Amino acid sequence: MIINTGQRTDIPAFYSTWLMNRIREGYVLVRSPYDPKRVFRYRLDPEVVDLIAFCTKDPSPMLKYIDELSVFRQYWQVTITPYGREIEPNVPAYHLVIDSFQRLSEKIGSTHCAWRYDPILLNHTYTTESHLQSFQEMAQLLQGYTDTVIISFIDLYEKTKRNYPEARDVSADDQIILAQGMKKIADACGMKIQACLEHPFLENFGINTGGCFTAYTAEKVIGEKISGFPRTQARKGCNCMLHADIGAYNTCGHGCRYCYANADMHTVRENMKKHDPAYPMLTGHVQDDDIITDAKQKSWISPQLTLDL
Repeated sequence: MIINTGQRTDIPAFYSTWLMNRIREGYVLVRSPYDPKRVFRYRLDPEVVDLIAFCTKDPSPMLKYIDELSVFRQYWQVTITPYGREIEPNVPAYHLVIDSFQRLSEKIGSTHCAWRYDPILLNHTYTTESHLQSFQEMAQLLQGYTDTVIISFIDLYEKTKRNYPEARDVSADDQIILAQGMKKIADACGMKIQACLEHPFLENFGINTGGCFTAYTAEKVIGEKISGFPRTQARKGCNCMLHADIGAYNTCGHGCRYCYANADMHTVRENMKKHDPAYPMLTGHVQDDDIITDAKQKSWISPQLTLDL
């Protein structure tokens, strides 16, 4: 199976010590966001965990643990965008994240690292022209450190509209301008572009809209065929393998205004106060009336098929 760490929060950026304590102890407790009294216990054991997937805006706190993490296969998606603190208040400057990305790639290999340039939003500061300029600068710096860049355009979720009311959808015309320009830049830097839950019309411009972390991606990273995984969707239309996430909503300290995972920063700060790096759960504690269930886990690697990469 695949353990995910980044759909609900940014564990590498804010909770790296906790994660390593969980890996050393071999298990983690995860409260269901849909049934608050149900807690799942996941084994963190390479025998049943085929891959740990990370999604982060700042991998630097985890770099010192990469050698210890090597008992697991890893796939990292690192978000690097050009926005200032008016949109991403607590995200490190992009040149620092690029440096961390490069060091991570040198450790685990370029095929295990993907660059996310998302969400793409437009306003008077961040225009199509400025995005293409930033994208080219970043792509050139990341050339050779990854073969994949993932893009998506801002989605106006209810939390996003509440926390970032001036945000607007990106028009189809602007999407075409950006898709064509980014495809040309990515090709020149030896990268393929994948879109995260975007309209299939982008396929007309050479953008793969099949998903950002599909079974094919997992097989490429693992190096073997996988089978028997549950076909669940994180969001309608999503083909990605994101169902087993060990994070918690309302715990990411980046404070990005477009975020779908945080209700508001007051709630985030209160939840972060409840974090104990030594406790099996990311935030809070198990209560007497909680129902703790061992998650169903098994390796998805096919014993009969291998993948020639």
